Amino acid sequence: MKKIASFTINHDTLTPGMYVSRIDGDCVTYDLRLKFPNQGDYVAQPALHTLEHLIATFVRSSTASEQVVYFGPMGCRTGFYLILRDSMSKADALQLVRDAFRFAADFEGEIPGAKKIECGNYLEHDLAGAKQEAAAYCGVLSRCSEATMAYPD
Repeated sequence: MKKIASFTINHDTLTPGMYVSRIDGDCVTYDLRLKFPNQGDYVAQPALHTLEHLIATFVRSSTASEQVVYFGPMGCRTGFYLILRDSMSKADALQLVRDAFRFAADFEGEIPGAKKIECGNYLEHDLAGAKQEAAAYCGVLSRCSEATMAYPD
């Protein structure tokens, strides 16, 4: 079988950041890397789940909602994938991600879509943990730019 593109990235040198993972037609997949791979520190599943709800709700409710194709977690629990239309600039994508994670870091109230009727695992959420992870990633994002969106060699 063919090796998929995300498995060709050297995870030994990958650091937290925001990267262009791939471009398929008019879709750009962004790697939102919150954690160093294979270092034993992963986003806890309940916090990851809550972040998924918060960020997905934010980006799909934002002025960029028409550009959003997909947002979801990586199975390895080191980050998320965000797929946007290529009509959105990298600078605007970065600002959207900064705004989304700031929203999550500051969020108070009921987690969107976290009722039993709305969610397939509604009991597995951690708002405090999600806010902590989002705040930490905001620090990472403050050092990101269009120039840092290529994967390291």
